[in-house]
Amino acid sequence: MINNLINLFFPKACLSCTIALSDNEEYVCTNCRHDLPVTNFHFDDSDEVKKVLYGRVKIQNATAMFRFQKKGIVQQLIHNLKYKGHQEVGDFLGAWLGEELKSINNYKSIDAVIPVPLHKKKLKKRGYNQVERFGIQLAERLDVEYIDSVLIKITNTNSQVKKSRLARWNEKDAIFSIQNLNQIKNKHILLVDDLITTGATIEACANQLLKGANVKISLATMAIA
Repeated sequence: MINNLINLFFPKACLSCTIALSDNEEYVCTNCRHDLPVTNFHFDDSDEVKKVLYGRVKIQNATAMFRFQKKGIVQQLIHNLKYKGHQEVGDFLGAWLGEELKSINNYKSIDAVIPVPLHKKKLKKRGYNQVERFGIQLAERLDVEYIDSVLIKITNTNSQVKKSRLARWNEKDAIFSIQNLNQIKNKHILLVDDLITTGATIEACANQLLKGANVKISLATMAIA
């Protein structure tokens, strides 16, 4: 009764279209959920995400949940996650993808989930890493470790969204570093991020992680541009 009363005065809104959610809806309304541009890459064993990184870094398996389009549903979800404090988007998407990946053979050998990190200044300003809860939910569903103490961001870069492909490429090598390599020795790591575009960020992170002994890397993102 208390929850119903709260919802009456402060109704939960869809994190995509902002209309009020009904009692049986959570995070995203039924209409928006049906309109989400789901890729099904992991079910179809598609190599579309791997092609972004072809010839640059070795990736075992790779998937992205959705296709990203400007002014689309997915952009609104990620915007709410990154800039509006709606960390529940990460819980929602991580639980969804985790339930799917745990049934797929290619992902059953995963030993740990590692998020693309934020620089400490940006982390302090935002208050959270937007892929943290996405990664935690994936780790829980896959029954593996969540490790955020190995990969670190050492250069505080501006948003990648409006940068050219060349600008992203030129700065990629000086952004990330690695520590505590023993934590990932002989592990198959699932590297997670919100969005893959040119792949420069993923490439830079993967190259750092591959400094670990006998490390393998797979990739999971919320969306692909």
